[in-house]
Amino acid sequence: MDVKSRVPGKMVEVKVAVGDTVATKDVLGVMEAMKMNQNIACPCDGVVKEINFAAGDRVDAGAVMFVIE
Repeated sequence: MDVKSRVPGKMVEVKVAVGDTVATKDVLGVMEAMKMNQNIACPCDGVVKEINFAAGDRVDAGAVMFVIE
């Protein structure tokens, strides 16, 4: 499952690594949007397969930030 950005912003922190097992609502990372930090919650149980942004990267709306299998 792709975890996409809903709004443009900047990735502040990535809290998982490829291969990590995650559960629904676990925090995958923190993104700054509209001058506020927002947690990126995992939408499902699974394993992190891809992380497409690092801390400090600009993220466009609709961009795939994480892939969970």
